[in-house]
This record gives sequence, C-alpha cells and structure tokens, in this order.
Amino acid sequence: MPASASVRTSGKGTRGRLLKFITCPHCWHRFETCEIVWVAKHEDLRGDPVLGSDEFLRFLPTRFNVTGEALDARGLACQSLACPRCHLIIPRVFLRYEPLIFSLIGVPYSGKSYFLTAMTWELGRILPTEFGLVFSDVDPTINETLNEYQKMLFLQERRDHAVGIIKTQLDSSAHYDSTNLEGQSVLLPRPFLFSMRPLKEHFNPSQVEELTRVLCLYDNAGEHFLPRMDTPVAPGTQHVACSKVLMFIYDPIQDPRIREACRDLSKDPQLGRYAHTQLQSTILTEAAVRVRLHANMPAHSKLDQPLIVLVSKSDIWEGLIDEDLASDPYVRTEDSPDGLARIDLRRVKRVSRKVRHFLRDLAPEFVAAAEDCCKEVVYMPVSALGCSPSAQRSSGPGKDNDMLVIRPRDIKPRWATVPVVYAFTVWATGLVRKMN
Repeated sequence: MPASASVRTSGKGTRGRLLKFITCPHCWHRFETCEIVWVAKHEDLRGDPVLGSDEFLRFLPTRFNVTGEALDARGLACQSLACPRCHLIIPRVFLRYEPLIFSLIGVPYSGKSYFLTAMTWELGRILPTEFGLVFSDVDPTINETLNEYQKMLFLQERRDHAVGIIKTQLDSSAHYDSTNLEGQSVLLPRPFLFSMRPLKEHFNPSQVEELTRVLCLYDNAGEHFLPRMDTPVAPGTQHVACSKVLMFIYDPIQDPRIREACRDLSKDPQLGRYAHTQLQSTILTEAAVRVRLHANMPAHSKLDQPLIVLVSKSDIWEGLIDEDLASDPYVRTEDSPDGLARIDLRRVKRVSRKVRHFLRDLAPEFVAAAEDCCKEVVYMPVSALGCSPSAQRSSGPGKDNDMLVIRPRDIKPRWATVPVVYAFTVWATGLVRKMN
C-alpha cells in the first residue's frame, strides 16, 4: 500500500491522533489503520466481491483530494470507510478510539431487546444531568433498529397505546448483516455504537479527547448462545471473546422454582400462561467456553472479564429480598463541589450480596456456574419496564400467536443504567468519580 494512503486516512473530520490498530465492530478483525478500505461513490462502481453486486466497491486508495478524501476510480471523492475483511462500514470515530465491547448474553425470551432499549434510552437521559456526560449515537444509521425501539417505548404520542418489541430472529436483517468471509456467506450481528464524552459540567471538561469512549453493544438472538450454534456461517457471538465486560441477563421467571416463589407477589402473565423455561447456567457455561476457545485459554480457567449478572424483571420478584430495588443507587454528597452524582458502591455491593443469596437458595447451579466462569461477579437487579406487560390476543389459537405488550405510560425502568455506570466507575475510571 502506498505510504501516502496510510497518511491520508486521517481525512476530513479525523485530524488528530490516530490509533495504530482498529478492531472491526462487525467481524472483530484487528488490523492496522493503514489497511482500512474506502467505499466507492460513483454508480458505475457498484459490485463488491465480498458484499455482492448491489454494494459499492471497497478499495485501497492511491489518490486523494486536498481535504484528504480518497478518490474512487471515476474521480469522485469518498467519505465512508470499511473493514478490509468483512467490508462492512466502520465509522470514522474508530480511527481514534478503541471500542469498549460490552457483551450482553441471555437465553431466548429473557428480554435482551427490551433491556438494551431501556438502558440506552436512560443513559442518554440520565448521564448529562447526573454525571456531566453526553451519551449519543456514533452513527444513527447503524443504530436505526434500536432508535426505532426507543421511539416505540418512550416517544409514543399515544401513551395508552399498547406496544411490543418482536423477539429477535436468528436471521433478522434488522439485527444481522450478510457478508462473505473466507469464501462462504456468513451472518454477523449489527453493532449498536455509542460515544460517551464529558460535557462542560463534567469534573474534567478539559480532557474530552482523552476521556471519550466508544461503547459497542449487540442484540443477538438468544438461540445464538445455545450449544452448537456458534458456526462458521453464523459466528454471531464471537464478540464475547473481545469484550471488556460480560453482562448476562438472568431471567429468574424462566426458572419454575422462582416462579413458584413469586406467585403470591405478582400476577404477571409470565408466571403463568406465558412462562418459558430454560436452564440458564448452560448458556453461561457455553459463553465461557467460547471465550476460552477464541482466546486460546486453558479449559476451566476463569475469565479475566468481569461478569455482571443482570437479574431481570425485578418488579416481579423484589419482594423476595429486603432492599429498595426501584430507586437507582445514585447520590450527591457534600464533598461533590461539581454538583455531580456518584454511584453508591456500598449499596450496590450490599444489594449484590442479597441477590446472590436469593439465587443461591433457589437456583444454586446458576450461581456456581457464574462464579466458576469469572474471577469477579456482581449481581444486579434490573427491570427494563418496571411493570408487568399484558397479553394481546391474536386471531389464531394458542399462546404462540399472542404477544405480550406494554403501555408506554406505565414504563419506569429500574437500575437500567447502573451496569454501565458501575463498569465505568470501577473498571474504566476517568469518566465517573468514585465516592470518597
């Protein structure tokens, strides 16, 4: 590759320091920044050997204009960049910031899509006022599906109108991209990409460049975490091997022992007709096996990544422990001259101990699996909705033709932002201060 090309990849809008290596958020290929390819713009240049005849050609440039944009074979200036392996689009922010992958793992029907929607919506709402941070889309096009979910749940004009997110399908074009790797067609999960950076109200506003982080999330179909489902044509969960933090959504309502303990606490339809049952410890163990395999680690060695067990639907089971699970553990103290909030780590750890105790009593095999997988495990109660859904009957027979729906006016997420704020407080310091 010409030396000039590696220099010019900075281009318009990316001046400043560049990373030496980039990790693709689609296929997790790690490559030198100078290897990144550009996306042609002229209509005559449709037809890419990796993505197919409808996509614009990806190419290594030899010519640039005065602003640093690559010129395609027809002389048009190009703006988009792509991975040299999978040829999917890579936002320019990846030239400057290494992504932090937070892998969300869970069984089918555990509510991953609802939780991701609530978590990202609440982070955008809470971080500016509480922590002096802006949480925003890196690329609204890439985040389009999640943005539609947010509008459905949180920006409805008719707040009494029942809505529901359809379960993520294994081959959904809204969640997976098709490409060609090593001569075969594969499906890769579409990442959701967000940036976190200080506002002027932050305690360290002068270090925006140094403190900015890119957060990478995925909404895999739960079936992709089942044993034997990580295949060469659907390597959709390999991001767990690259992740900084593992988050496992444990749905206690999918365990009949916990459902029985909750029957006097709630009339949620998921405790009855709409119940699903899964052995969730198997999924967690399978995820750990995949991390060890892709990281070339010995069998049964504990993973270095911390594990946050998100014990979901806490509005159903909160009566099983003696703690306030409705209010977020954020506080302002007298030693906060900047007026920003802190996360109450003592409360989080206390709640974690009590949640662990409740799970150990009713589902001991899951606690054993979690603590056998990772060196550090934290248990957090979360609820994407904060209330029970209701059943919307369809014209066909059977529960499979029905759908659980929610009215936006009733949605009150609980602890939805705590996993990310906790992670950035404890394991990625600089953006959120710890309490003294």
